[in-house]
Amino acid sequence: MWPAVRDELLRVNRAFYQNLALSFAATRPRPQPGVVRALAAIPPPAPVLDAGCGHGLAAMQLARGGHRGPYLGLDSSERFIEMARKRVLTPWAQFHVADLAEPDWRIRFPAGTDRRFDWLLAFAVLHHLPGDDLRRRVVDDLRSLLSSEGRALVSVWDFRQSGRMSRRIVPWDALGLIEAEVEPGDALIEWRHEGHGLRYVHHFTSNGLADLAQRSGFTVLSEYHSDGEGGRMGLYQVWRA
Repeated sequence: MWPAVRDELLRVNRAFYQNLALSFAATRPRPQPGVVRALAAIPPPAPVLDAGCGHGLAAMQLARGGHRGPYLGLDSSERFIEMARKRVLTPWAQFHVADLAEPDWRIRFPAGTDRRFDWLLAFAVLHHLPGDDLRRRVVDDLRSLLSSEGRALVSVWDFRQSGRMSRRIVPWDALGLIEAEVEPGDALIEWRHEGHGLRYVHHFTSNGLADLAQRSGFTVLSEYHSDGEGGRMGLYQVWRA
């Protein structure tokens, strides 16, 4: 993928999650069932890195389960981070703005954060990163922050399972692009709830997501579908470093 195309797709998603953060959060008042299922495996004292924490739903669920270990939530949207800080008022949780697509995103870590994390959360994140090279670099970066035998809980949006969402795919010329400039599986999806916007999404197959994990040195331990229409719109995998 050409850098200019990648940068335009990143711009679209950054604008969406900043400008329509309140509209998006209104449609996500609680964690998805697949997220609740995944988080149940985390021991309460474990250090957790939440990459793409959004407005704090995973941290809220951890708090309900009695979590007490260090937790660091990162998101590129300042508005999401503001919401998360107001929602989750526990001494073990920190939230900071950091954009995983930026090569130096780790300098955004709060001072003194040099620990390795036992658990990585990457819910609904990887499918918003345009280009295989960028996705691989981000997964490599995240793996470097895990302890030996660390686990990653990963989900991607299987929007092809929904006829309704498939009908919201718009042509690339909405951004002045052509299909030859993007990668197979890429899509531009329209948002229609309390505002209008566009989001770039990459559609992962089960094998495609597992291949990304394996190329970055992870082993895929398990997989399941959950959420949305028919309980099939979220593809979840558990990875071991």
